[in-house]
Amino acid sequence: MTSIHTHIAILLDRSGSMELLRDDIIGGFNAFVAQQRAVPGEATLTLVQFDSQQPYEVLHRFAPLAEVQLLTRDSYVPRAATPLLDAMGQAIIDLQHDLGAIPTARRPAHVIVVIITDGRENASIEFSKGQVARLVAQTQAAGWEYVFLSADMGAIDDALAVGVRAEASLAFRRDATGTMLAYQSLSDNIAAQRAGR
Repeated sequence: MTSIHTHIAILLDRSGSMELLRDDIIGGFNAFVAQQRAVPGEATLTLVQFDSQQPYEVLHRFAPLAEVQLLTRDSYVPRAATPLLDAMGQAIIDLQHDLGAIPTARRPAHVIVVIITDGRENASIEFSKGQVARLVAQTQAAGWEYVFLSADMGAIDDALAVGVRAEASLAFRRDATGTMLAYQSLSDNIAAQRAGR
């Protein structure tokens, strides 16, 4: 393993209620990418958007940060409901598969899974809470880290129920300032980890 390679997987809620935060989510994500590009060391990014119309849309898969396209109002269009468990379950399975296909010497030393939502699970049909909790526990044992950001305190309960640690779960205010601060906190923490601080 290389100590300088971090893989960041972001699961971004695209359900209809996110429309109120649309521009803030876009701006926050783009600022996050810009800050991470400035941090020394290799990092790759997977970006998945999820809603009940298209429960799992991969925009980037293990893309070097320099190649990540920024979000726009055309590429981030909130709609429909929130299949949070399905998105988490599928993302974990896909990441396990993708990492397994990388030669051991080239695998990222750190894997960070970030979930960004504004509401509670209400539309999953493929994965149960128990199934996702088992996947989270299995991958945490392998060293993966999970971060859960939500504009709904109730959704934090969902995160805890599937094994995301309380200290890695953050409820933010449902407005421009709250969203900006959540993204900034996320970016600062990941940047510090990548820099070895």
